[in-house]
Amino acid sequence: MPQKFTAGRLPLGLATLGLFASTCATVPAFAGECPADQVAAGAMPPGETAPDGVTDDVLASIDLSSKGGDWKGSALRFRKLVVQPGGVVPWHSHEVRPANILIVEGSITEYRSTCKVPIEHKAGEVTAEFGELAHWWKNNSSKPAVLYSADILPPMSKDDHAM
Repeated sequence: MPQKFTAGRLPLGLATLGLFASTCATVPAFAGECPADQVAAGAMPPGETAPDGVTDDVLASIDLSSKGGDWKGSALRFRKLVVQPGGVVPWHSHEVRPANILIVEGSITEYRSTCKVPIEHKAGEVTAEFGELAHWWKNNSSKPAVLYSADILPPMSKDDHAM
C-alpha cells in the first residue's frame, strides 16, 4: 500500500537521501568517542534540565503502530535541531529511545553519563545513542550548530519534541 503524505512531508528515506546529497560530499565519519581511559558508569552527573536557545522541528514522522506488538504507539521521527551559541539540548536518556544524530553545521559538546570528559562533535560526524546512556549537549562555539536526528519515539513519549 503506498504511503500517504501531507503537504511538505517527505518519507524518511527520501528526506535522508536529500539531506546527504545536499550536505555531504562523502559518507560522514562517526563522531568523537569517549577516550577509553575516561569511560565509567555514572561518570558525568545530570546537567542542564531545560532547553535553551534550541529549535526542534519535526520534519517527518511515521506511526509504527501497524507493525503491532511492541511497536504499537511508537513513531519513527526525523528532526532538525538548531542550537544557537550557548544553547542547550537538556539532559535526557536513551534507555528506550535509540537515535542517530548527524552534525551538519558547526560543532557541539556532549556531556555524557558514561564519560568523565566532554566529547566534541564536529560537522560531518554521526553519533549513535542507545542503551545505558543519558546526556546533554551545549553549543560552546560562536556559530549555530545544525543537527539532524532520526529516532524511535516510544509509546510513553507523547511530546513530538521530546529531546
